[in-house]
Amino acid sequence: MSPEISKHIRRAALVFTVLTLSALLLYTATDSNRLSSGSFSSSSFATIFPSYLNYSSSSDELLSCKSNLMNVPQYIYIIKLFLLQSPTQELEEILKNASMVNNTVILTTLNDAWARTGSIVDLFLKSFMLGDGTRKLLDHLVIVSLDERAYNRCRIVHKHCYALVTKGVGFHQEAYFMTPQYLKMMWRRIDFLRTVLELGYSFVFTDADIMWFRDPFPRFFPDADFQISCDYYLGRPEDMNNSPNGGFNYVKSNSRSIAFYKFWYSSRETYPGYHDQDVLNKIKSDQMITKIGLKIRFLDTAYFGGLCEPSRDLNVVCTMHVNCCIGMDRKLHDLNLMLQDWRAFKSLPPDLKNQSIISWRVPRNCRYFFPLSINNSRSFMTFRFLHLQRWMLKKREKIDWNCT
Repeated sequence: MSPEISKHIRRAALVFTVLTLSALLLYTATDSNRLSSGSFSSSSFATIFPSYLNYSSSSDELLSCKSNLMNVPQYIYIIKLFLLQSPTQELEEILKNASMVNNTVILTTLNDAWARTGSIVDLFLKSFMLGDGTRKLLDHLVIVSLDERAYNRCRIVHKHCYALVTKGVGFHQEAYFMTPQYLKMMWRRIDFLRTVLELGYSFVFTDADIMWFRDPFPRFFPDADFQISCDYYLGRPEDMNNSPNGGFNYVKSNSRSIAFYKFWYSSRETYPGYHDQDVLNKIKSDQMITKIGLKIRFLDTAYFGGLCEPSRDLNVVCTMHVNCCIGMDRKLHDLNLMLQDWRAFKSLPPDLKNQSIISWRVPRNCRYFFPLSINNSRSFMTFRFLHLQRWMLKKREKIDWNCT
């Protein structure tokens, strides 16, 4: 089927849907008492069309429409809003406004628990303001809100906000590690990122509990399709034994990455009860990856560190992740401590910076709260063994060399 025919079919379907909706709402409007009491409110409409919440007032057309509809009945106003843009068009517009010249954006997701005043998102944005050369990157950051309250807060603190509404699922509360709510949120994120790739946009995805201290782009591999940070890094970027962390990755939009994200998302059914990061660990060496032709690279924790394995040198660190930590209060404490350490480092004269007299004081509250499920415990022990093995090989090479 040609794109032109598909376009006409989609347009006809949209017109039919809107006409049906109009009839429904006009029928409902005959009961004036119900309308006046608000029984068919915007929240009721969101139940029928959840994407209605995705509309942003950043569009001049939408602003004009709003101003002209102030005295029009609510159901007519909502229908006109619905006609302005589809959710995909809304997303495309936001990505276009935020993208760099090479069609690359920075993305993070946010729910109400992390969006409240004084919470994770405030520290996240502050790190961009305090980092070296990172303030300008805020122009390319899109905050993807997972619930209405997070979206409203985003509109206050940032200019590029997108409301990702999932019908029948509320992500407004803190999603504790490996709970059903957590798993739904993680997999919804993977599916959304695939959509971004299909729209032609490359992205850096970052969890909001990652502090940005330097521009990471110079540290990325120019020829990789998919590059991801690590909980534990074994020394070689192509080593599939590295422990990936899905909280930070750089993905180029192409046919290989799109096919990979589809495979990754579908693999949740092969491994039920696992989150995206554990599934990635299981499929990263799968034959399907070779068939797709995806080039994977793992990012060095020297530049992209975390509490599992901190970046030791503040002179080169790009990002620091509060991983290996459960609970928002613990995360907030260690994030604040991390920002204090960075400020102290920044205040040093250049000669003292090079001496590395300041190091991280984290993990502190997060020190004994590593998220070790049975599967993760095994992974943890495996990676520690590999670390020890690598260290012993280096020692042996050094001894052999000294003896010759």
